[in-house]
Amino acid sequence: MSYEFAAGLQAAVYRRLAGDPGVTALVGGAIHDAPLGLRADETAPDYVTLGEESVRGNDTKTSRGAVHDFTVAVHSGRDGFERVKRIAGAVCASLVDAPLELEAGRLVALRFVQAKAERGPAPEKRRVALRFRAVVDQDD
Repeated sequence: MSYEFAAGLQAAVYRRLAGDPGVTALVGGAIHDAPLGLRADETAPDYVTLGEESVRGNDTKTSRGAVHDFTVAVHSGRDGFERVKRIAGAVCASLVDAPLELEAGRLVALRFVQAKAERGPAPEKRRVALRFRAVVDQDD
């Protein structure tokens, strides 16, 4: 098992989302790897974060590999869930089965696992956490 694919996978996910017209039409370039540090009296914009990840080995006798379960979250300071759900839908459409080019290894599969929509305290009144599973194997 190796964690060697993690940074390259995150970079590829970022490039995919930042270059997707469906995502950028909704959030512009507001794709980050950490939540914005907003005060409670500020209004949160609509934005996307690349977040938590858990990885387990997926080695075989002939190759190294890993299964990456990672979160992409959609944040909004708006009331109601419609907007964050539209953004979350665009993120899913962009990532599921996407042919991502990785710095190391190759992407075998990229699938949607689950989503959780939540209310939150101001300034981020709504959040949808999307969980994806990427299977990565060493280059052949």
